[in-house]
Amino acid sequence: MTRNYRALDPTKVVETLEKLEHRISARFAGSGLSRVCASLVAIAKQTSERITYVARPNWTLRLLLISMAGAALLILLYLAAQVATLKGTDQWSDTVQGLDALFNLLVLLGGGAFFVSTLETRWKRARALAALHELRSIVHVIDMHQLTKDPSAMGAVRTPSSPDRNLTPIELVRYLDYCSEMLSLTAKCSALYAERLSDSVVVDTVGDIERLTSDLSNKIWQKITIIETLYGRDVPLPSIGQTSTNPVAE
Repeated sequence: MTRNYRALDPTKVVETLEKLEHRISARFAGSGLSRVCASLVAIAKQTSERITYVARPNWTLRLLLISMAGAALLILLYLAAQVATLKGTDQWSDTVQGLDALFNLLVLLGGGAFFVSTLETRWKRARALAALHELRSIVHVIDMHQLTKDPSAMGAVRTPSSPDRNLTPIELVRYLDYCSEMLSLTAKCSALYAERLSDSVVVDTVGDIERLTSDLSNKIWQKITIIETLYGRDVPLPSIGQTSTNPVAE
C-alpha cells in the first residue's frame, strides 16, 4: 500500500508521541513531564477517533435538507403553473389566498433548508473547537513545566521559595528539548482538524495554536542556546540507556 506523504497520518503522530513518552520515561522516570506526555498520547489517540467521527457526513441532516429542497421546488413549480393558467381578474381573486399561503410555506421551507444546511457545519465546528481547546490547554501545561527550568539561575543561591534546580546542564538540555518536541507534536495534532475540516473558524484556531507552540518553542531554544553558551557545545551527551539520577522538580 502506497503511503500518502502529502497529509498528516494520525497513526504516525500517535506512534511518534509514544516513542517520545518512552524516551522521557527512560531519562526522567516518574517525572511530571512523563505524565504530561502520557496524557498527550491519550489525547492524540482520541484526536484520531474524533476526526474520523466529525468528518463523517451526517446523512440524516443531508436527507432532511434534500427533502426540504425538493418540497420547496415542487411548491415553486406549482405556483408558476397556477399563475400561468390564470385568465382573468376573477380567477386571480379566487386563488390569491391559496397562492399566498403556498408562498409563505415556500419561504418557511427556504429558511428551514438554510438552517439545516448550516447545522451540520456548526455541529462539526463545535466538536472540533472543544477538542482544540483541550490541545491548547495542554500546551500551557507543557509551558508550565519548562517555566522554572531557567539556565541563568543554575548555581545561584537558593531561597526557601526557590524551585528545585538540581538538573545537570545535559539533563536540562534534554528536558527542554523534550518540551519543545511535545509542543511541536501538539501542533501536529491540531493540524489534523484543519486537514479534515475546511471550516474557516477551525482553520484559524489551528493557526493560533501553531503560532502559540512556535513562540513557546522559540523561547525554549533560547534557553538551550544559553546553556550551550555557558557550558560549551562539546560536552558529551549521556548514553541512551542512561537515566537521570536526580529527581526532577515539577
